[in-house]
Amino acid sequence: MSVANSRPPKTAMLLAQQIVADINRRGNRVGDRLPPERLMLEEYNVGRGTLRESLRFLELQGVIRLRPGPGGGPVVQQPDSTALATSLTLLLQFENAPFRTIAESRVGLEPIMARLAAERMSEEQLADLKASVDTMKLHLGDQRVFLEENKRFHDVIAHGSGNAMFGYLVDALLDILDGSAIGIDYPEVRREAVQEAHAQIYEAIAARDPLAATEAMSDHIDQYMRYAERKFPDVLDEPITWAH
Repeated sequence: MSVANSRPPKTAMLLAQQIVADINRRGNRVGDRLPPERLMLEEYNVGRGTLRESLRFLELQGVIRLRPGPGGGPVVQQPDSTALATSLTLLLQFENAPFRTIAESRVGLEPIMARLAAERMSEEQLADLKASVDTMKLHLGDQRVFLEENKRFHDVIAHGSGNAMFGYLVDALLDILDGSAIGIDYPEVRREAVQEAHAQIYEAIAARDPLAATEAMSDHIDQYMRYAERKFPDVLDEPITWAH
């Protein structure tokens, strides 16, 4: 074991874990206020600096929001994929990994998600997926709407897989691999092809056909990779950086 790994956890990190455990124990929900600083100092028997470091860490992770002013303090939040995307970006940056890394991961992951979605997606999620397909079709001339609906479509399928890990992972991957941010352009003819692929995937999921959903998603991601490789190979080879 390395020296770095043998160091005991910092008191502030241990306290952060205890605060989260207490949020679960009390059954706190999003929007609930936690005890004020004075009471937390007494309850956890720590110094003000340690408590504030713990709360700041939890705020960065999206677990709480620190509301300023009288009557403020820590408020429970619902964490999202932002912290995960940041952590993945930093890990990949220090590996000097290119954007191709993210694109290739989708080739393996998203067909599995589509298969599970065909088996598990709720009717409400299915309606949301259909709305995304329809909205994209109505606004094919607007690349901003196209990109929004493209992300929404894949998000709905990931969360509709019934596997929370897939949901947050795809959120994070799409945050990193935002086509508009790394220079991949989608002319209208390409947008039309994407919309048609989305429609086919939706039909397979709506029919509750896992095999067809898997194949349709696999074809869709393969087409995306071929398009990016042909038109934007330099973009895929660009190193991932947190600045993106």
